[in-house]
Amino acid sequence: MSSQLAAHATRMLGVLRIMSGLLFLAHGTQKFLSFPAGEMAGYGWTFGSAGAFAGIIELVCGALIALGLFTRPAAFLASGTMAVAYFMAHAPQNFWPLNNGGDAAILYCFVFLYFVFAGPGAFSLDGKLRK
Repeated sequence: MSSQLAAHATRMLGVLRIMSGLLFLAHGTQKFLSFPAGEMAGYGWTFGSAGAFAGIIELVCGALIALGLFTRPAAFLASGTMAVAYFMAHAPQNFWPLNNGGDAAILYCFVFLYFVFAGPGAFSLDGKLRK
């Protein structure tokens, strides 16, 4: 059974990368394109804030990760950005990630860090360019 599941590991890594990248990208589109509408809509255009920097990383790295293009460096930058976001914006509010709103930042940080080591998996432009 485990060998049957292991045969699909590369494909599932690719699916995880695509979904994580698209979700991360959505944070950037909200900040800069006001889509989807929400509390952070348009916030990125206040370029003096750390949120604007994070929004640029979310846009660029989210798209690159979803496409599987320059996956390892994009994931490294995104992971570091989420670590900084957690400790600068979330941790000072409350010790517990569930209470300080930083649980998503922690999860993104470690998922992206995993991509740095595991690579893009299946369905990536990195894989297509390597051939």
